[in-house]
Amino acid sequence: MKNRIIFMGSPEFSVPSLEQMVNHQNVIGVVTQPDRPSGRGRLLASPPVKDLALSYGIPVIQPEKLKDQGVFETLVSWDPDFIVVVAFGQILRQNVLDLPRFGCINVHGSILPRWRGAAPIQASILHGDKETGITIMKMDKGIDTGDILAVKTIPIEINDNTYSLSKKLSVLGADLLNESINKLLLGEIELNKQDDSNATYAQMIKKEDGFLNPDKSADELERQIRAFFPWPGAFIDIDGEKMKVLEASVMRQIDINPGERKILDGFPVLGTRNGGLKILKIQPAGRKAISGKDFLLGYKNWKSI
Repeated sequence: MKNRIIFMGSPEFSVPSLEQMVNHQNVIGVVTQPDRPSGRGRLLASPPVKDLALSYGIPVIQPEKLKDQGVFETLVSWDPDFIVVVAFGQILRQNVLDLPRFGCINVHGSILPRWRGAAPIQASILHGDKETGITIMKMDKGIDTGDILAVKTIPIEINDNTYSLSKKLSVLGADLLNESINKLLLGEIELNKQDDSNATYAQMIKKEDGFLNPDKSADELERQIRAFFPWPGAFIDIDGEKMKVLEASVMRQIDINPGERKILDGFPVLGTRNGGLKILKIQPAGRKAISGKDFLLGYKNWKSI
């Protein structure tokens, strides 16, 4: 008999998990974020999870907050065995945590207790972790502090950014989620407490976090570019103009001061605290992304080595 699942999630990362639940469980309702303005036209766009749910004819609600009037009553009426939470973006209060017969299960994009919090995938890249993974966790009232059902790890490749790594982890998480639910009901999984002494936290990202400060090392800035792609993006200020840096490489054997601009092999290089940041792809404000070489064709104030 299939389990009755309420699914809570919003972005693209959540979609493979919802697909797995639709294919292998009984999804009786979906809770997702409200439609938001998106793109240059600021037109209302629905969350990817909503689009998928409606394509399967699954009821969807989109409260600003779970504590909004009538939301909890709807959850009660759905009578869930599990609530599955994947990148939902809201904290579950105790009455919701206690509602499903077998608890609330979360798919988290890190190897807990490392990188609890809002942006674990970005944090793993930003801090130079060699591997990351998916943790399936039974939720409690804390922030990502619940008992662990299962963990799977993958390496972080040298060119991985948040977009590419999120795609890998979303598929990994979906498979592990369904497997974990089935094993939990069969008594084939032992819940493991997290070691709080090893916990680290991934803070919520703000737009200003994307600024590439040349007082950092070139390695740190290169990781920052990958960690903040596609959002909020990494940027530099060139003579008062904000430009996004989309791809870069590290130059360690170079004589250059922090903030100094030079040219090497036809590419712009920005000096940092330790080494140079070779800009391979850049997007000037209001324009399309171009290579560093093409950028220099139209920008004459970059000094040469």
